[in-house]
Amino acid sequence: MTLSMLLGEPRVITVGASVLGEALDQQAVPRAPVDWRPPLPGTPAALARVLADPRRERANALAVGRLLSARPRLVDVRPARDVLGLEPGTFFHAGPPVTWERASGPMRGALIGAMLFEGLADSPEEAERRLAAGDGITLDSCHHHRTVGPMAGVVSPSMWMLEVADAEHGGTAYCSLNEGLGKVLRYGAYGSEVVERLRWMGEVLGPVLQAALRRTGPLDLRSLIAQALQMGDELHNRNRAATSLLVRELAPAIVEAAPERAAEVLRFVNGNDHFFLNAGMAAAKVSADAARNVPGSSLVVAMARNGTEFGIQVSGLGDRWFTGPAGVPDGLYLGAYGPGDANPDIGDSTITETVGLGGFAMAAAPAIVRFVGGDVPDAIAATTSMYEITLAEHPAYQIPGLGFRGTPVGIDVTLVARTGLLPVVNTGIAGRVAGTGQVGAGLVTPPAEVFTAALQALTQA
Repeated sequence: MTLSMLLGEPRVITVGASVLGEALDQQAVPRAPVDWRPPLPGTPAALARVLADPRRERANALAVGRLLSARPRLVDVRPARDVLGLEPGTFFHAGPPVTWERASGPMRGALIGAMLFEGLADSPEEAERRLAAGDGITLDSCHHHRTVGPMAGVVSPSMWMLEVADAEHGGTAYCSLNEGLGKVLRYGAYGSEVVERLRWMGEVLGPVLQAALRRTGPLDLRSLIAQALQMGDELHNRNRAATSLLVRELAPAIVEAAPERAAEVLRFVNGNDHFFLNAGMAAAKVSADAARNVPGSSLVVAMARNGTEFGIQVSGLGDRWFTGPAGVPDGLYLGAYGPGDANPDIGDSTITETVGLGGFAMAAAPAIVRFVGGDVPDAIAATTSMYEITLAEHPAYQIPGLGFRGTPVGIDVTLVARTGLLPVVNTGIAGRVAGTGQVGAGLVTPPAEVFTAALQALTQA
C-alpha cells in the first residue's frame, strides 16, 4: 500500500488555511477543497445539546416563516408622545439598555440635543448636569417599545415617528424621521443648527408627511425594498433608489396636501439619500418582531448597538439581551478624521441585517464600496458568506447579480457557532467625542461572545 501511494497520482484533500491549497495549486496538484472552520471556542457541548433539541427544526421553520411572510406597510406619521406615550424627560435610545454613566460620546451628545430640543435645558451644560443627576430623566431601549432608531437612536416626545404595520401578522413598529448626514442628532451633534432642524421637522415635515400619507393610503414597503434592491441599494448605507421610489409615491400627495410647504419638504428629502432608511428600519423591525417568542427557536430577532455594547435577542429566549463590547468599524473616513476619532459601533440599524438587508445584501449594491470601503468582489463575498449562517433566502428581496437569488435571511445562533462566521454589518461611524457628528462609514462584526452566551442560554430554555 505504501508503494502504491508513492508511485500513484496523489489525491489531496485540503481543509482549513487556504495558503496550503494555494501552494498545491501553484504546483498543479489536483485537490478537493473542503470549506471547514472550527466552531466558536467553548461551544461544542452546548452546540450538541441545542442541535439535539427536538423542537428546534420546527421552531426555526415557524419563526423564519413568520419573518419572511411579513408585509410591512407605512400607515401613518405621528408624534412620539401620541404613539409611544412618551412623557417629558423620557428618552428611548438605540441598542441594549444603557445608563448615562456608561453611555458613549455620541449617545451623550444625542441626549443633550434632545434635552435642548424638548426645552428641558437652556444650555448643553445644564442638560448634561440634569442627565448625569438623573433629575426627572428616564432612559430605555427603543426595542422595548416596538421602536428602532439609527445611530444613537434617541427618541423624545416631540419627535415625529413613522408608523409601520404588518398586514400579515398585525404587528406595529416605529422609527423617527431621518435628519440627513453630517452634524445631526443621531450622530451625537447638538448645535443650534441640529435643534433648529429638529424643530422644523416637527412643525413642518412631520405634519406634511402625515397629510400626504393619509391621502395616498398605506404604502407597501416590502415592494419598495424589493424594487430598490434591483436598482442598486442594499437598504442600510445605500438608500438612493428607495428614497426616490418613496418620493415618487408621496410627491403628488405632498403638493396637494400642503402646496405652500411642498417645495421645502421635497427639497429636504431630495437632499437626503438616506431618507428611506428609517422607514426601512421600521419595516425590518415589524418583520423581525413577527418571529419573536417561538419556544426552541435559535433565530436572531434583533441585533443592536448603543455605542458601548453590541446586543442580540433570540426568538426562543424572549426579551433577554446577550451583550459584548461594540467594535470600532473598519472603513473610510471623512476629511481629516481617522480611526482615533471613531466611536465603537452604534445604532439599531443592524435590524436591516437581521432581516437579510444591509451587509447581507451588499452584492446587490456594488457602489456601496465607495462609501464603506473594499472592492466589488468583497461586497459579493460578504453576501455569499452569509448564506452559511442563515436559515432561508428571502422570496421577495432578490439580488440580480446572483441570478435573482433571495438575500440570506434568518441568522441562526447554532450556524454561527458551528461555522465561526459572524454577521457582516455595514454602518456609519460616529465621532467618539459628543457633538462631533459623523466621521466615516465602514464594516464591523458583532463580538462572538454574544452568540456563545445565547447558545448557552438555549441549552436551558
